[in-house]
Amino acid sequence: METQGSVKDVLPDVGNGFRLDENVRNALPAGSQVKNSVVYGTAAWTRAARIIVEVEDGKEVSYFLKCATENQGKLMIEGEFASLSEIAKYNPALAPKPYAHGQFKESQIPTYFILMEFLEINTGAPDPAPFCEQMAALHRDSVSPTGKFGFHITTCHGPHPQNTSWEESWSVFFSRLLRQFFDREIDTNGPNAEYEALFKEFETVIPKILEPLQAEGRYLKPSLIHGDLWEENTGTSLEEGSQPKIFDAAVFYAHNEYDISMWRRDIVRFGRAHTRQYLRYMPPSEPKDQWDDRNRLYAIKFEIAHCIGWPATSEHQRALVTKDMKYLLSKYAD
Repeated sequence: METQGSVKDVLPDVGNGFRLDENVRNALPAGSQVKNSVVYGTAAWTRAARIIVEVEDGKEVSYFLKCATENQGKLMIEGEFASLSEIAKYNPALAPKPYAHGQFKESQIPTYFILMEFLEINTGAPDPAPFCEQMAALHRDSVSPTGKFGFHITTCHGPHPQNTSWEESWSVFFSRLLRQFFDREIDTNGPNAEYEALFKEFETVIPKILEPLQAEGRYLKPSLIHGDLWEENTGTSLEEGSQPKIFDAAVFYAHNEYDISMWRRDIVRFGRAHTRQYLRYMPPSEPKDQWDDRNRLYAIKFEIAHCIGWPATSEHQRALVTKDMKYLLSKYAD
C-alpha cells in the first residue's frame, strides 16, 4: 500500500548525494553545511534518509529524514511529529528528538517530511528490565490534557488514520476505534457476511469487558501509549549504554494495558518475559480477573490492522480474529 503519488518518486530506493528539498535544508541548523544525504531504508509507505551535516563548530551531526506523499502522508507525518513531541515531554531519552516537519517546496507530488534525531541503535526488542520500567513510567507519569481518552490530532497506525477524538468512556473510545479498523479491513479485503455478523454480535460484549474498568467508583487513568509497540519499532542505543528507544509512534491517551496487548500476537517477538516485567511496574487494572480478556480484546485491533496492511494474510488473520471473538462471546454473551 502506498500513498496516491508514490513516495518512491520523491527519494530513490538506494543511493547517496541526492539533492535535498529547500524546505528540508532550511530546517537544518543555521550555518550548517550538508556533507551527504543517504537513503537509509525504505518502508511500504515512507522513504527515509540519513542527512549528514557539518555544523558551525566543525562537528558532524546526522539527522533522520522521513517522507510521505499526498493527504495520507500529511496525516502520517503530522501525527508522528506530534507523537514524538508528546513522548519527549515525559522521557526525552526514550524516543528520537523531533526537530521539524513540513512540506517539500519543490516536489511535483505533495510531499511531507519530518526531520528528527538520527539514532545509532540495535533494532529489536530491548532488554525487558530497562525497557518495561521506562514504558511503565511513561504510562504512569503522563497526563491527559483533557482528562479524557484520545489525542489532539489524528495519529496513524502505520498508514491508517486513527479516530482519536476525545472521549470520557474508554469502552466507547475503544469500541469506536475497533469498528473503524474493522470497516477499513472489510473495504480492503472484501465483504464476508458471516464474519461481519459475528463482529456485530461481538460488539455487544465489549462494554461488558471494558466498562467495569470505570464502574463501582474505579478511576481509569488515560495514559500516553506508543500505539504500535513491537520489535520493529524499538531498539537499544549504541551510544547511551542500554537506553531503550521507541519510534514510529502512533500515540494517544488510552488504557495502559492496550499498549502491551500487541505482544500477545504470535508474530511479535516481545515475549512473556516482557509482559511479566511490565506487570511488575504496572499491575493489572481492576478488575484483575478480566486482565487476560482485556488483553485478548485489545490484541484483536492489532490483528485487524495487520490484515489491512498485508491483504495476502487476510484469510489467516480473519481466522485468528474469529477465534478470539468467539472465545470472548462464549464468556460474555447473554
